[in-house]
Amino acid sequence: MENPPERDIDRRLATRLKSARQRRDLTLDVLAERTGVSRAMISRIERGESSPTAALLDRLTAGLGVTLSSLFHEERHAGPVARLADQPVWLDPGSGYVRRNVSPPGIGSPVEIVDVTLPPGARVLLDGPRMLHRLDQQVWLLAGEIELSFGGASHRLRSGDCIHMLLDGPITYHNPGPEPARYAVVLMTADGLSQERPR
Repeated sequence: MENPPERDIDRRLATRLKSARQRRDLTLDVLAERTGVSRAMISRIERGESSPTAALLDRLTAGLGVTLSSLFHEERHAGPVARLADQPVWLDPGSGYVRRNVSPPGIGSPVEIVDVTLPPGARVLLDGPRMLHRLDQQVWLLAGEIELSFGGASHRLRSGDCIHMLLDGPITYHNPGPEPARYAVVLMTADGLSQERPR
C-alpha cells in the first residue's frame, strides 16, 4: 500500500532538515538553543515521528539559515519549467493553510514564488529567529482578505492588494474573512544570496 502524500512530505522534510543541520555541523542542542524548539521535538521531526507546523518549520529554517521553500523542492524536476502537477504542496497541520511551491527548483535563482491558501479564521505566527538571514518579501492577495501584522503595525489586504516587507522579525498572517484567502508570496534573501538547494 502506498504512503499518503502527507507522510511522504513529512519524511522529505525530516531528511532535509537533518541534512541541513548536519552540513552546518550543528548538534541538536545548538539548534534547539538557536530556535527555541526543544531538542526532543527537533529529534522527533528529524525521525519523521512528528508533523511539524508552519510555525515550527519557520523557527527551524530560520535557525538553519535556509528558506522553507528549499525543503520542498524536488530534485528530479529541476529545470526552467515547474509544471503544476510537479509543484510540491504541503498542508500545515496547525492552521490548515495550504502552501504550493510554484518556482522551478535548481535554477540558481534567489527568487521564490509560493502560492498559499489560508482558511477562514486561520492565524499563523511566524517568529523564527532571523539571525542568519532576512527575507525581502512581497505578498500579492489574489482572493479574499488577510491581515498581516509585523514591525508593530497591522495591514489589511483585499483582493488585488500587494505589500512589501523585509522580514527581520515576527509576522502574523490572519484571515478575518468568511472565505479562504489565496495569495502569492514572492521572496528573496535580503543580501541577494542564493537559497540553499537540496543536493
